Amino acid sequence: MKAFLILEDGTIFEGTSIGSAKEVISEIVFNTSMTGYLEVLTDPSYAGQAVVMTYPLIGNYGICRDDMESQRPWPDGFIVRELSRIPSNFRSGDTIQHFLETCDIPGISGIDTRALTKILREKGTMNGMITTTVYADLSEPLGRISQYSVRGVVKAVSRREKLVLPGDGKRVALLDLGTKNNIARSLNARGCQVTVYPCDTTAEEILASQPDGIMLSNGPGDPKENVEIIKEIRRLYESEVPIFAICLGHQLMALATGADTFKLKYGHRGGNHPVKDLETGRVYITSQNHGYAVDPDSLDKSVAVPAFVNVNDNTNEGLRYIGKNIFTVQYHPEACPGPQDSAYLFDRFITMMGGKR
Repeated sequence: MKAFLILEDGTIFEGTSIGSAKEVISEIVFNTSMTGYLEVLTDPSYAGQAVVMTYPLIGNYGICRDDMESQRPWPDGFIVRELSRIPSNFRSGDTIQHFLETCDIPGISGIDTRALTKILREKGTMNGMITTTVYADLSEPLGRISQYSVRGVVKAVSRREKLVLPGDGKRVALLDLGTKNNIARSLNARGCQVTVYPCDTTAEEILASQPDGIMLSNGPGDPKENVEIIKEIRRLYESEVPIFAICLGHQLMALATGADTFKLKYGHRGGNHPVKDLETGRVYITSQNHGYAVDPDSLDKSVAVPAFVNVNDNTNEGLRYIGKNIFTVQYHPEACPGPQDSAYLFDRFITMMGGKR
């Protein structure tokens, strides 16, 4: 079946329908990872977006559900150059085609993803529609496409009930803003007992449990939309509990302490982003997935100072908070997919809580 990707600027790509045949309008973003498409699909940070994979062949090692970063996939759509129909992997339990169909996610294959990525890099992230309908007049679909915006996604992806993951070490409260499973796994692997809280949990409830440390997770959407969550994070900041925040959590902590955020032209999404530690000068290759960044010029230097910077575009990649046991990073030290260069940050967090690495 033919399918079409219609971009907000009127550009049309024709390809083959994959997954569900339903029509969807979403924000179109690209990811440059060569592997890890299942982890990308199940990363809650992609809620409200359709993902373009720049690597030309996707699906060749099938679907292994043990690698999923949440219980279900979150992107609105999936866009690839070539979809492998016959996976070769002893761990595979499904094909990516059947997985997309079962999860009702529409997609399109057979398009020039390199040309599409160039458009998104030059013009910036834009909305688009994946459809099997042939529109003789584009004015109607383009009107709907232009009106789309990513809204309410943090509450949509966050868990509804508290979850305790046993451990015999430090007790960590993980605020689920759209967390990936490997954040909790990384803490569990270091002996931590992890209690995962829904995103709308009050600071009072979290602090009442007397955790040794608090983790603010990654998540989707515009950080400024989360007004009530930001208020609660401010209360967590005012406590003396050590805090480690990743991605959206990093942005929300910055907003809670008076800084500002802005939308990047096309975001950082992939497993090869170089980040420089401003204290040591060392550069790490990191996994990233975000469309917003903290404005370093908006920081109150008596509250927080830049700790990491993106080598490619000099955007902020992390903050160190003055007089507080708090540090935050924009990238993903738990990776999945991506390099393990930054896993040491979890060890730093354990030390901050008074534990042994």
